[in-house]
Amino acid sequence: MIYHVVPLDDWSAEPDRPYAPASLAREGFVHCSPDEETTLTIADAFYRTAPRPLLALVLDETRLTARCVWEAAAPAPPPGVQEDTRFPHVFGPLDRDAVVRVLEVRWDEHGRATALTDAG
Repeated sequence: MIYHVVPLDDWSAEPDRPYAPASLAREGFVHCSPDEETTLTIADAFYRTAPRPLLALVLDETRLTARCVWEAAAPAPPPGVQEDTRFPHVFGPLDRDAVVRVLEVRWDEHGRATALTDAG
């Protein structure tokens, strides 16, 4: 399983279509994370000011129709992520039927991402 962080409003915008975040057009792939711990670190580093609720989609990469490649972060991993961590990059939209679980990022009183819990 791989994880993708997305604000609820973005995920809900076009429910009948595969999800294609801005990074797909801008960078050619969808950023994903390899596990819950890395997902929380990414949310904490890059999504503190993102609209809430913030979701983490749990994707079965075998159900994606787009190619998924595990790559090193370039130029370096985000703060708090080990140097040797590989990130799944999906080179196409995320198929909604590949989403096996939707989690919500929980924040502490200091605005830090601390947990992923079932959304809804």
